[in-house]
Amino acid sequence: MARTTIVFGVLLILLGLGFFLGTGAAHVTALIPAGFGVLLLLLGLLARRDAWRMHAMHLVALVGLLGVGGAIEGPIGNAIHGKSLDLDPRLAARILMALLCAALLALYVKSFVDARLRRKP
Repeated sequence: MARTTIVFGVLLILLGLGFFLGTGAAHVTALIPAGFGVLLLLLGLLARRDAWRMHAMHLVALVGLLGVGGAIEGPIGNAIHGKSLDLDPRLAARILMALLCAALLALYVKSFVDARLRRKP
């Protein structure tokens, strides 16, 4: 799972940099996915060490959960308040970040369940 975490971290870094540069580098908040990506990349590298694997993997799941919640909050808030949901770069970046984080979180939940089932006698 460490390699998977590193891949998702790189994808989020590319997403953040792509939207930041693609929109003229006008809004620093476009780098938020890249910040999550750097954190996941570091946790993925840390998870390669046996002594830190369990702790890093649980932190990855937390980062994934926070990423989904933070990214999806804007579009859901807009929908609840009747605001426009036009697919602009901000909305696209948030949706892509939410999808990446949700996929990572789903993989980790499955991994945790599989590990629990392997431990049962």
